[in-house]
Amino acid sequence: MPVETLPFSPEITEESEGKTRQGYLPLYKIIMWDDNVTTMEFVIRVLIKLFSKDYSTAEKLMYEIHFQGAGHVATLPLEQAEFKVEQVHMAAAMEEFPFTCTIEPA
Repeated sequence: MPVETLPFSPEITEESEGKTRQGYLPLYKIIMWDDNVTTMEFVIRVLIKLFSKDYSTAEKLMYEIHFQGAGHVATLPLEQAEFKVEQVHMAAAMEEFPFTCTIEPA
């Protein structure tokens, strides 16, 4: 039977003087970048379907990306962030858009 692990489950680490502290997985920001080809509709759709944003939030993020050149759309542990970026790039490639997103430490 597979054991399910939670991405935010804390690790207990022992420190000197008998104190314990909890360590969490490091988080990474997902940044979406504007380009002159990708449609606004596609960006909104990706934010709704892949990042579970409601329409209003997705629209606001899309305009932030469009007017500022980039926008922070989510903060996740490394593996989840990499997976989301891969999903976005695959969706963009399927519709022949050059849309990109990257990750950076939070």
